[in-house]
Amino acid sequence: MKNLIKYIFIIPVFFSCNKIIFNDDLETDNKHDNFEYLWNQADQKYAYFEVKNIDWDSIHQVYSPQVTEAMTDQKFFEVMGKMLSELKDDHTNLMSDFNVSRFGVKYDAQDNFDWRLIEDNYLPRNYYTTGAFHHDFLNNENIGYIRFSEFTGTVSQDNLDFMMNKYKDTDGLILDLRENGGGVVNDAFAILSHFVDQKTLVFYTRVKSGTAHNEFSDIKPTYVEPKGQLYHKKVIVLVDRGTFSAGSFTSLATKALPNMILMGDTTGGGLGLPNGGQLPNGWSYRFSISQTLNLQESPAFEQGVPVDVSVQMDWNDRSKDEIIERAIQEIKK
Repeated sequence: MKNLIKYIFIIPVFFSCNKIIFNDDLETDNKHDNFEYLWNQADQKYAYFEVKNIDWDSIHQVYSPQVTEAMTDQKFFEVMGKMLSELKDDHTNLMSDFNVSRFGVKYDAQDNFDWRLIEDNYLPRNYYTTGAFHHDFLNNENIGYIRFSEFTGTVSQDNLDFMMNKYKDTDGLILDLRENGGGVVNDAFAILSHFVDQKTLVFYTRVKSGTAHNEFSDIKPTYVEPKGQLYHKKVIVLVDRGTFSAGSFTSLATKALPNMILMGDTTGGGLGLPNGGQLPNGWSYRFSISQTLNLQESPAFEQGVPVDVSVQMDWNDRSKDEIIERAIQEIKK
C-alpha cells in the first residue's frame, strides 16, 4: 500500500475544509447505497471536473446500471474503481482490505528513465548517497547530478547544504525527478529554497468550499524563501509522466525561478491535495479537493506541468540517456 498511496502534507486550511465538507458516514453494505454515496461525495468535493471537462452525470449513467446487490464484493470494487478512474487522477483511490484502485497516469506515455543505465554510463561506482539523494559529478563533466526518487519527508537542511557546497563550483546541476511519484511536499520547498535568493511567489492554491463544481475558496499565494547554502547557476530539472504530486509541485515552481529549466516530458499532474473518508461499507476513498494555480491563476497544469525543453529516450541505444545528454548541452550553452 505504501507504494500505491503517496502521503503528502496538508496545510491547516485543508484540515478546516475537511471539517466543513466531510460528513459522518452511515453504516450499510447495500451496494446501491454505497455507489450513490461515493458518486455524490466525488460530485460535491472533487476539484477538477471543469478543468478536465468531465461530465460526472454521464459517468453515473454508465456505471450505476452495472451495480447489483447479487454481485461479489470484488466485482463491485472493480466497478467503483473504474468509475473513479474516469477522473484520471492518481490522487483518487478506492481502498478495501483486498485491493486499491488507481489510474496510472504514467502509463499514458513512454518510459523515460532507467536508473541502471545512468549508473553504468554517467556515475562513478561509489557515488554518494546523502539521505534520500543519490548524487555525484557526472563522468568527465564539471556538472553535478542529483537523483531524487521519492519525497520521503526525510530531507534535511544538512543533506541539502552538503550537496550545495559540494557542487558550488560546478557549471550547473541536474536534478532528476523522473518517475518520482511524490510524497511529502515539504521536501519540495526545502529543495527549492536553495535555488532562490529572495522570497519568491511560485503558485497559488484554492480549496473546494461548497458542493457546486465551481465553488472554491479565495486563492492563496505560495512562496519559496531562501535558506542555507544557495546555488545560482543553471539547474536542469528532469521530469516525465511518472513525475507526480510533490514532483509536479516542484516542476510548477520552476516556472517562477529563472535559473531552473524543466526538461523531459510533461509531468503526470497531481496538483490537487487529496482527502477523503469512509464508505458506509467500510471501504475508504480519497480524491483531490484543492487546486493549484500557476502564476497566471490557471489550474490547467493539473493535466501535467509542461516542460521547457521536450526530450524523449531512444530505447534503441542503451548506452546513453538522451535527456541527460540534452541537459549537459543546455548547461554548457
